Amino acid sequence: MIYLDHCSTTPLDPAVAAAMVAAAQALTGNPASQHRFGQAARRRLEASRERLATLVGADAGAVRGDRLIFTSGGTESNNLALWGLAGEPPGRILISSVEHPSINGPAEALRQIGFDIVRLPVDADGVIRFDALREALARGARVASIQAGNHETGVRQPLPEIAALCDQHQVPLHVDAVQAAGKVPMAFRAWNLAAMTFTAHKVHGPTGIGALVVRAGVAIRPLLWGGTQQLGTRPGTESVMLAVGFETAFELACTRASRSRIANTDGLETEEARSSCPLGRLRDRLEAGLMQRLPGSLVSGAAAKRLPHVLNIAFPGVDRQSLLLALDAQGIACSTGPACQSGASEPSPVLRAMHAAPEVVHSAVRLSVGATTTENEVDDAIERIATTVERLRKSSGNRGFPRANRVSRTNG
Repeated sequence: MIYLDHCSTTPLDPAVAAAMVAAAQALTGNPASQHRFGQAARRRLEASRERLATLVGADAGAVRGDRLIFTSGGTESNNLALWGLAGEPPGRILISSVEHPSINGPAEALRQIGFDIVRLPVDADGVIRFDALREALARGARVASIQAGNHETGVRQPLPEIAALCDQHQVPLHVDAVQAAGKVPMAFRAWNLAAMTFTAHKVHGPTGIGALVVRAGVAIRPLLWGGTQQLGTRPGTESVMLAVGFETAFELACTRASRSRIANTDGLETEEARSSCPLGRLRDRLEAGLMQRLPGSLVSGAAAKRLPHVLNIAFPGVDRQSLLLALDAQGIACSTGPACQSGASEPSPVLRAMHAAPEVVHSAVRLSVGATTTENEVDDAIERIATTVERLRKSSGNRGFPRANRVSRTNG
């Protein structure tokens, strides 16, 4: 099997597993308990909390500084951000038209209780339209939520510019950085974000733990009640073992990224750094190989800056669901979108928001590499995917697929 679904989840790093086992064996107390066992667990938990905050550019060490709230994962963090920042209805909430279901879901629930949800359009490459953003911000909003990088195409949003506009209009900005954090630099404080979501299992960490970083002075209304943990914002016994696994995995991810990436004080990358990213090289190798073997293929978001590990590629003339099943039979694990919508048969809302042609929407798959992916696996995957696509086209009698009408530009 060749695993090309790292956007859904990543294999647990053995070093992370070892750190979690050690923590579970050494720290047996409840971190909320006041005896020495609980105090030891609390110290280790807070060390992980502070380190994770530092790695995304927040300052949780200062008195009344930024807060990092541990959650069960990205979905809970996104729900906590939207519900926690929205306040009481009525009011307006801004989100992009290409957000993850864990943003669209709570936004729809908030709409049902009286909020006005404004979905900001994107251009053909999936980048938010600044004219629409400026107009929406000028009308005021309780909160804006814009993703750092797309979960289907990998297209990155220009966060510094978006954050500056939101700050100018005094609209708190939440960023869903689940796919981006650990792959590209995050600069929470420098961008003056109100809140940011990231999680462990996208960077070879454990499932079941994520985080919401909240800027100092920003109030978050809780979703849960019944405990004093995390200042009552997210009550419930924290798992020291999972927090240690999260910290270890994220530290390793940032170390891997920093070996080839040079970031300035604003967390921005140079072109040289993007082109030298290990994940980007693997993704580019996969993309180039498939474009060569299957020249009618189309890459969504090809002209935009993209996360280094994601490739959304369409093979016109082939049904995406049939291709997904055929590739699984050939030992290729990939997807057509987020795992939380794996049972959905409707076309991708992300590609439709980008006004992709029907032949692209109905034939696109998402391929994503990770730290465990090798060049040999990529080369083998190219051959298996190309052979499978050619076989499906032949069996369906569809040989008349369009040539690519957009030049693919690769970005780390």
